[in-house]
Amino acid sequence: MTSEISGTSHLTSSVRYAKGVGEAKARLLKRLGIETILDLLWHFPTHYEDRSSITPIARVLPGKKQVIQGRLIVVSRLTPRRNFTIIKAAVKDETSVIYAIWYNQDYVRQVLRKGAEILISGKVQWNRGEKQINVEEFELLTGSEEDSINLRRIVPFYPLTQGLSHRMLRRIIKTNLEEKSSYLEDPLPEDIKKRYSLISLREALDNIHFPEDMAKEARARQRLVFEEFFLLQSALAAKKKDQKRQPGISFKTEIGLLNRFLASLPFTLTLSQKKVIEEILADMRKPEPMNRLLQGDVGSGKTIVAAASLITAMANGYQAALMAPTEILAQQHHISFRELLHPLRITPVLLVSDLPKKERENALAGTREGRVRLIIGTHALIQEEVEFHNLGTVVIDEQHRFGVMQRLRLRRKGKSPDVLVMTATPIPRTLALTSHGDLDLSTIDELPPGRRSIITKWASEKRRNEVYRFLDDKLKEGKQTYFVFPIIEESEELDLKAALSAHQH
Repeated sequence: MTSEISGTSHLTSSVRYAKGVGEAKARLLKRLGIETILDLLWHFPTHYEDRSSITPIARVLPGKKQVIQGRLIVVSRLTPRRNFTIIKAAVKDETSVIYAIWYNQDYVRQVLRKGAEILISGKVQWNRGEKQINVEEFELLTGSEEDSINLRRIVPFYPLTQGLSHRMLRRIIKTNLEEKSSYLEDPLPEDIKKRYSLISLREALDNIHFPEDMAKEARARQRLVFEEFFLLQSALAAKKKDQKRQPGISFKTEIGLLNRFLASLPFTLTLSQKKVIEEILADMRKPEPMNRLLQGDVGSGKTIVAAASLITAMANGYQAALMAPTEILAQQHHISFRELLHPLRITPVLLVSDLPKKERENALAGTREGRVRLIIGTHALIQEEVEFHNLGTVVIDEQHRFGVMQRLRLRRKGKSPDVLVMTATPIPRTLALTSHGDLDLSTIDELPPGRRSIITKWASEKRRNEVYRFLDDKLKEGKQTYFVFPIIEESEELDLKAALSAHQH
């Protein structure tokens, strides 16, 4: 996300008009997603190299990554064995000689010229009495002013594409940063910058691209990250405010049907479940649409809480829907709700893609005509052929598995229905407020009595037999075990372990 801009025409114009670019380089930059001058300024380095101090060759230390500078004396090509080449170049400075080594990089020989000044970074080693440097990065120096952004400073390294070099990209970014940054308008209010000790946008861009030291790079990164989250939060807050303005459904929540449901449960709700249900019912009483995120561990009782919101909608004469990311999960929900709602004489209907034709037609007709009060399904619910009579509440399970547009399409099936999204993925409160800032947050933070906390352990491949022994012990105790694999059959396209081959193993 980028900053608000003044002088829009200067920064949103095609990058081909940026100084030092032109049509040919613009085509190369487009491969990197750089289409405007603004994109160019926001093309940040992936890493840096400290060239502020170049080590004399006589003082390099084996085993350490270092930067040296010298003149190419001899360049040779070695072929120790088939399909293996070494480019070896003697590099000399005022103190000594070192041999630069490139493995299987034949193109380098065409670039290196005897007598050229070269700067090299890499790991130094002794090999058969010879001082060598395994080249990780190198640049041929021209002796021009351009070298001032490539030498004796902290130097940025960018994502590249064929035809673009680091030197070329540094020069283009440096030139346009100096020329165009005056058109940038800082989106952060002065009081926010002062409160959080943030530097200006111009200073941040200067030091993210060409930092004077790594402390200033860190401050620049902090400023730009803060700005991105600030703008995201502002957009989400505006979206949330807009949603609150929309007319919704004001549900009555003091209803016998919900009380009968809660009384029919063979267990007592936890205090956390009761608190969350009251938060949801308070939302449903309001005349604007509910948008709430419910998070809780597996086994914490989210299904009962979701049922309370769905029953409230149905008791008010509206339809309710529950959308799950997979057919298996949708079927599990269908079975659970069929049992839960049996005392209330409510029969949920399942809608998934592989439903028999007759069942599917009946489900669609019942939903359209209002005879179906609760429909449970997958993304099949958002298909055009699915029409609701009067959708009042939507519950979306494992909401991170659905895109924003999918959730929006389901919501548009009704007239601003209440929406409750659920997740078992633990989300820290600060992250939840950042990534789901348009949603109010409810958390079930305790497990029902008798439920034990889930223990997750990770083991490397070399401990496979140890894991097998552990599972074997559990089987001998009369317990069940199971394996989960990412795919069923082996695939030529995916390098993943398959269930069928593992079963044979």
